[in-house]
Amino acid sequence: MLGARNADRMLIVTTLLLVASGLVMVYSTSFVVAMRKFGDEYFFVKKHVAFAIIGLVLFVAVSRVPYHLYKKLTYPILIGTVILLACLFIPGVGHKVGGATRWLKVMGMTFQPSELAKVAVVIFLAYSLEAKQGVIKSFSLGFLPNILIPGIVIVMVLGQPDLGSAVTLCALVFILCFVAGVSTLHLTGLLIMVLPMLYVVVQKFPYMLQRIYTFLDPWKDPHGAGFQIIQSFLAFGSGGLWGVGLGEGRQKLFYLPEAHTDFIFSVIGEELGLIGVGVVILLYVIFFISGLLVALRAKDLFGRYLALGLTLMITIQAMINMAVVMGVLPSKGLPLPLVSYGGSSLVMSLVAVGIILNVYIKGNEA
Repeated sequence: MLGARNADRMLIVTTLLLVASGLVMVYSTSFVVAMRKFGDEYFFVKKHVAFAIIGLVLFVAVSRVPYHLYKKLTYPILIGTVILLACLFIPGVGHKVGGATRWLKVMGMTFQPSELAKVAVVIFLAYSLEAKQGVIKSFSLGFLPNILIPGIVIVMVLGQPDLGSAVTLCALVFILCFVAGVSTLHLTGLLIMVLPMLYVVVQKFPYMLQRIYTFLDPWKDPHGAGFQIIQSFLAFGSGGLWGVGLGEGRQKLFYLPEAHTDFIFSVIGEELGLIGVGVVILLYVIFFISGLLVALRAKDLFGRYLALGLTLMITIQAMINMAVVMGVLPSKGLPLPLVSYGGSSLVMSLVAVGIILNVYIKGNEA
């Protein structure tokens, strides 16, 4: 039975199972495209394995670093993240793909600063919410700093544009502030203010408005804007209970765009069926419960908020990704954490799990 005493084991096991599932599914979803484009069916999976190894090495290393060190590094990490995000707006520095400038290219490798931004914001909030616990109900001390500083990061992420990461960050800020005891009146007022601002943002970026229209009626443009989500529906529908078999899916054969990244969950549904989808969801549920138990056992508020924030960072992204590919939410361009192809997401997710594990280790020391 999952309990506080073995939360670390369940955290490690679910993480490794999700990463292993990702390795299998990245190959299954990409080998045809990789062979056609690069003449090497292992092109994507080899890169994914390399990032998985880097991430696992960092996971082990970070799990041995006392999490209290991040208190001292809160502002250097935050400032460094803001600088990296700012570099994306410098012509010739930011790497543009598909109309979005979300990547920095260094020595032939790309890095997505928004993935680091999620971890940086959680560390800042854990530090700030603990430090201001005595005045947490105050507007000027308990509310404003915990909204404005992450807000700067969110605006920079939104400007790339990266709506998925911005939504994840907004959810993290709101939940952590609510859990820490920030005035519900202030948080409610913030939500009321954000709604008209969100309307303005959507109007400014036509692609966001198009995604909303597509979400409401994908069949209106089945060969254009609605093509991807319709192919996702077909993948889930053809999978049935047991799926068509690993590697036997058809939607990945140039029908479903981004099959190995944002829409990998659709191929899981097609090839492994409802059973496979259920197993993946169960793994994320166990991961969330494990992370929550770690947070509850933390010795201090900083550790508690840190473990909770990082756990939510991964599970919120997973929920959004799965909701998008099943047509419950408009498309936001988020990978399925620990599973989808994408080096920055995989590495930073494993770093986050390593930090959570250290919170558990320190929480069990005498």
